[in-house]
Amino acid sequence: MNRHHLLIPMFLAALTVTGCDTPKTEPQAVSFSRDILPIFSAYCVECHQPGGEGLAASGLNLESYDNIMKGTKFGPIITPGSSVSSTLVVLVEGRADKSLKMPHGERKPLAPETIALIRNWIDQGAKKN
Repeated sequence: MNRHHLLIPMFLAALTVTGCDTPKTEPQAVSFSRDILPIFSAYCVECHQPGGEGLAASGLNLESYDNIMKGTKFGPIITPGSSVSSTLVVLVEGRADKSLKMPHGERKPLAPETIALIRNWIDQGAKKN
């Protein structure tokens, strides 16, 4: 029997034993000032600022970290450490009633990568960084 035929199964077995899986990387730290505030400024602040329809309807002002963390007149929209529990994520993912979808109306929805960035920021503690 040719010895080379034995080398391939032995090599594959060695890979399995040594755990040569694809390395898992932690998501990069998300910065509120660098990554998140520009999203809100581009897509949300038009309505969610003094004089805007979104602020009038919900009480949500997205101009600053402190205002964002205050939430709406109905309660907080962010649960630091839990994007799953955060109303903001439900709204931008379009999982709420269509009348509450954000961005509102005919505006283009946020890209999946943008939503993932918001989710990561929240899951990382929604820090003011």
